Amino acid sequence: GMLAGTEGLGGIYFANPWFAKSIGIIALIFIIFYGGLDTEWGKIRPVMPEGIVLATFGVLLTAAIVGYFSMLVFKFSLLEGMLLGSIISSTDAAAVFSILRSKRVSLKGSLRPLLEFESGSNDPMAVFLTISFISFLMNKDIKPLGLIPMFVIDMGIGILMGIIMSKIILFILKRLKLDSIGLYPVLTISLVLLTYSLTVVLKGNGFMAVYIVGLLAGKHGFLYKNTVVKFHEGLAWLMQITMFLTLGLFVFPSQLKPIISIGILTAFALMFLARPISVFLCLAPFKINLREKLMVSWVGLRGAVPIILATFPLLANVPQATMIFNIIFFVVLASVIIQGTSIPFVSKILKVNTPLTEKRRYPLEFEKTEGIDANLMDLIVPYNSIAEGKTISELNISRKSLIVLIARGEEFIVPNGSTMIESGDVLLVLAKEEELEKLQKTLATLKPK
Repeated sequence: GMLAGTEGLGGIYFANPWFAKSIGIIALIFIIFYGGLDTEWGKIRPVMPEGIVLATFGVLLTAAIVGYFSMLVFKFSLLEGMLLGSIISSTDAAAVFSILRSKRVSLKGSLRPLLEFESGSNDPMAVFLTISFISFLMNKDIKPLGLIPMFVIDMGIGILMGIIMSKIILFILKRLKLDSIGLYPVLTISLVLLTYSLTVVLKGNGFMAVYIVGLLAGKHGFLYKNTVVKFHEGLAWLMQITMFLTLGLFVFPSQLKPIISIGILTAFALMFLARPISVFLCLAPFKINLREKLMVSWVGLRGAVPIILATFPLLANVPQATMIFNIIFFVVLASVIIQGTSIPFVSKILKVNTPLTEKRRYPLEFEKTEGIDANLMDLIVPYNSIAEGKTISELNISRKSLIVLIARGEEFIVPNGSTMIESGDVLLVLAKEEELEKLQKTLATLKPK
């Protein structure tokens, strides 16, 4: 983006904050929707209290600490500092876990679901705070205490609309039969945009509504769910790329030199002061050890959302808006370079990492829909299992279970009753959960010595 911009090789002049904000809102809608859609309900349910506290009070504390720091060090007014803090108060899940996957690192226990839930659900709070402090700056008659009823109404309508629209959307997705599978992602795009628009018209938080829709849709099955999820994953990444490109086009390198020190100081205040303090205070009531709290503190990667929110004060002609935008540039860049590249190293130092188990890809997919009370699961045949050396027919597998594929090394075998089982085979089995458990116990039984 910077290379293509006015002062770069491309020479493209782009300084339209209204257009950038419009793109940003659309991008944020789909980023937040996918954050909810990709969240596994079963894993996040045990950590929901911690996640909700981090996504609300954690965001508020982060904004307040950065705001106070900016007032003391940079001579911003308190409201200007709070606006800066609000813009950079939310974390970015997609960037964090793409780094963990690329470095083949996973996190122990409930750390990963906690970070996923926090990152997916804290954007609406950051948006709310950003809009609120812009309102305070532009209208001196608004009282800070007015933030409380405004928050309750904003979030309340957002949550209610999210629940209502999720039921409507699931009803449509489960019953509407379209001629082409490719139309289902198109349908979800229109329904997500409709959810946001209706909620905003009703004076609610459209981003919260979209997140709730994604979360509840991800919890239930519907037609061609895998296709829809994969499409929205790609769309969310495209939206993030778009916003980073927009940031680059908006940045004028000649304006950065005077505020390099301010930008770096803000980034360090966020990483080493605001984020750790907010995390430790929010997680104090919960049974989370010191090393886990330190890891949660460090995994506070900033991404596309601050870029989008930084266009809001530009459009509102807020004092210091250009300076705030340029500071955001340094914060996002420093977060990606310093935190992003060091997450695998820090997880090892804190001993909260586990090897990343990559899910094997198979040349077939299973779409669980209504009317099919079964799951597709891969079961490993251990060394010296009683199944080793036997044919499938000799295993006396329940008629309610079906071995649809065997992965042996790099090969895939379509089995029949006479297919011999070998140790190390991975059996792809279609069955009910109780039948899968029975077969797993059979395979885990070892031959007598």
